[in-house]
Amino acid sequence: MAESFWVETLGAQTRYYDAGGHRTRCIEAGSGEPLVLLHGISGHAETWIRNVTTLARTHHVYALDMLGHGFTDKPVIDYTVPALAEHVLAFLDTIGAQRATLVGQSLGGWVAGWLAVHRPDRVAALVSVTGAGLQLHAEGADLTRRVGTQVREATQRAFANPTRETVRTRLEWLVHDTGLITDELVETRYRIFTQPDFLAVTGRLLDGLTATAGEQDVLDEQALRKISCPTLVLWTRHNPTMQWDVGKAASELIPGAAWHLMEDAGHWPQFERPEEFHRVLAAFLAGTAAAGGAGDTLRSTATQESR
Repeated sequence: MAESFWVETLGAQTRYYDAGGHRTRCIEAGSGEPLVLLHGISGHAETWIRNVTTLARTHHVYALDMLGHGFTDKPVIDYTVPALAEHVLAFLDTIGAQRATLVGQSLGGWVAGWLAVHRPDRVAALVSVTGAGLQLHAEGADLTRRVGTQVREATQRAFANPTRETVRTRLEWLVHDTGLITDELVETRYRIFTQPDFLAVTGRLLDGLTATAGEQDVLDEQALRKISCPTLVLWTRHNPTMQWDVGKAASELIPGAAWHLMEDAGHWPQFERPEEFHRVLAAFLAGTAAAGGAGDTLRSTATQESR
């Protein structure tokens, strides 16, 4: 019998906060400087189920259900990257954190990157894990549309007919080794996808965050060059959305950013290869603390890891 993934969160707790008037769920552990984990579109805090307690050895970790997702409130609004970012800022206000390290996967990487550009006063460090929203060159708009369509179609199939089978297919799309998708993970996401309040906003989520995402919100060359906090861009060889060379190019535009490429993983490296993920992230966070944001040192360390 497979071990429950909740065993890996022993010592953590599930808590609810009021963030900007929205009941917000997080899986929380640790003490010290705040480290906020942000999931991808249609995701939830369990995206980080294998990471919370390990990262809590050095930080106070909060794995959020972002606005409209998981068991956080799902208001009937226009879902945009800035709207999700404002919810994250409200959460930081609630926990009394002037600044936090943001680790964002996919859509979460886009939200975290947007905050690093537009609210640098609130972002101590940024980690983008197969992050969405990148648009790096003249042809980038077409690539963004194609990737957005791909994500939209994969997600819509699960939204339109949320059965355990369609949910499993959506989860298997995230990983390089589909054997990692357990019945327990499928059941967790199935229960979330079949909530009436979630079904009421799925169209708005997909439209606002894929089909009609604002050009002004993308992370283009100009935006990436504005990021001033210590940054790690972490990608995978088999990411099913933006390929790894796009992530590497993005890392080269962010001043002093570190880069790491993981093998044998897809869109969810933190879940697929947690030991490597933790090693790379721990080195980055330790380097950030020791060097006070010395980007050249961080870039050298992460690049060596990826060879």
